[in-house]
Amino acid sequence: MKAVVNKDGCISCGLCVSTCPEVFAFGDDGLAEANGKLTDSNFASAESARNSCPVSVIDIVED
Repeated sequence: MKAVVNKDGCISCGLCVSTCPEVFAFGDDGLAEANGKLTDSNFASAESARNSCPVSVIDIVED
């Protein structure tokens, strides 16, 4: 599984980056991006980041 950020709707609030820095980071454009693969150890925090995103632009999908 992997996380995907829809950058068109990202508002750069940083919630995902602070909740799960193993998976999310800010790109050169200042918007969040998913840069890490989901594992058993980070899945719960990535899911929390997805569920907490104020603009709902994070998806967790099969890779």
